[in-house]
Amino acid sequence: MALLKDIPLAEVIWVDPERMSGIPCFTGTRVPVQALLDHLEGGSTLDDFLDGFPSVKREQAVAFLEMAKDQLVRCVSS
Repeated sequence: MALLKDIPLAEVIWVDPERMSGIPCFTGTRVPVQALLDHLEGGSTLDDFLDGFPSVKREQAVAFLEMAKDQLVRCVSS
């Protein structure tokens, strides 16, 4: 299995001005990526989030979190 951070961004997130007013969503869904962050910030687990949004694949959610972590580490390490 490939590392989740090796998944192309287009398979994790899509942004389309015609869909959800251009809000970044998990690819193939209308679920904003912000919903995952809000759930985690509120104390929910990843499994709780995935139960509530079954159209989001676990691989997408984990890859998004890994990408966000990598961006943050790069930002503060510069």
